[in-house]
Amino acid sequence: GTILCCICGVGMPPNPTNMCVTCVRTQIDITKDIPRRCTVIYCNTCGKYLQPPKHWLRAELESKELLTFCVKRLKGLNKLKLVDAGFIWTEPHSKQLKVKLTVQAEVLNGAILQQSCVVDYTVVYNMCGECIRANANPDQWVATVQVRQKVDHKRTFLFLEQLILKHGADRRTINVKDNADGLDFFFKSKSHALSFVDFLTQVVPARQGKDSKELVSHDEHTSNYRYKFSFYCEIAHPCKDDLVCFDRRQTRALGGFGPLAIVTRVSNNLQFTDPATLRQVWLDSTQYW
Repeated sequence: GTILCCICGVGMPPNPTNMCVTCVRTQIDITKDIPRRCTVIYCNTCGKYLQPPKHWLRAELESKELLTFCVKRLKGLNKLKLVDAGFIWTEPHSKQLKVKLTVQAEVLNGAILQQSCVVDYTVVYNMCGECIRANANPDQWVATVQVRQKVDHKRTFLFLEQLILKHGADRRTINVKDNADGLDFFFKSKSHALSFVDFLTQVVPARQGKDSKELVSHDEHTSNYRYKFSFYCEIAHPCKDDLVCFDRRQTRALGGFGPLAIVTRVSNNLQFTDPATLRQVWLDSTQYW
């Protein structure tokens, strides 16, 4: 059966409010407690957003992480059920973010009402503390990691750069400088540099050379010493698809493998394949060096 809406008199199926959908939306606004405008602070040097009070979050434009960050900034959602959220496209350089929210709430006599609203975020540029210190004094680094691969074709090094970007291993670097045989990564703490070295040894066949430290300053009154640390990592020379020739001693040690082999895979180990027998041999960085 049908009943008449108590406000406009339109025929409709019965519901707990005795009002049609249009009248319910005009009478009740469940999104009134959601702010329509919000401000977010963004560091355009390192691409991080300020998550109050002091945490900085790295997030790409229109990413899932940025959407979660924007939704959490809103007050008034604790009494509503969030059904859907998504970005509305804006110009990348407009310093504006638009998020469309769809929420549900229980209204008169237990009826469930669903409404949508759009929240505008104004992006304010402000450098984070790390970038301020790095720009104030570019040489204010504590530890550096020198990554080298001494070959003409650096295919393994190019593969390593993609892994660094994929896993975000460069998020704690304050500067990167190019070198003839590789790259120099600079960090503001020794522990960050050691973590980066551990990452390198886990993804590519690399060996760590002799570490060094240099005294920068010394306070005679407090006996405080300030050092700069240098760590050296060398990546194994063979790259994928390279042709390698083993000497007699290595061939005997590998049970008659080779002597000619092709590098078929490079990770923290090297995989060699004999093109004549298709036999495969794995060598880790310790065995290679």
